[in-house]
Amino acid sequence: MPRYRYICETCGEEIEIFQKISDKPLTSCPSCGGSVRKAITNVGVIFKGSGFYSTDSKSSTKKSESSSET
Repeated sequence: MPRYRYICETCGEEIEIFQKISDKPLTSCPSCGGSVRKAITNVGVIFKGSGFYSTDSKSSTKKSESSSET
């Protein structure tokens, strides 16, 4: 479920909430009742695994063919 950040235009409070993509966006501040706007945030991407190199997706047959040619 995505996490969205809102900023209140009245009191300046920052609100972070988890919402489904299909949920309606937040329109009022829970603290003061003022209007809020969505804030642009960085996307947290984590690559897990042994690595992401150009050699990771190559098949072993290409390696043996290239080594036999040299």
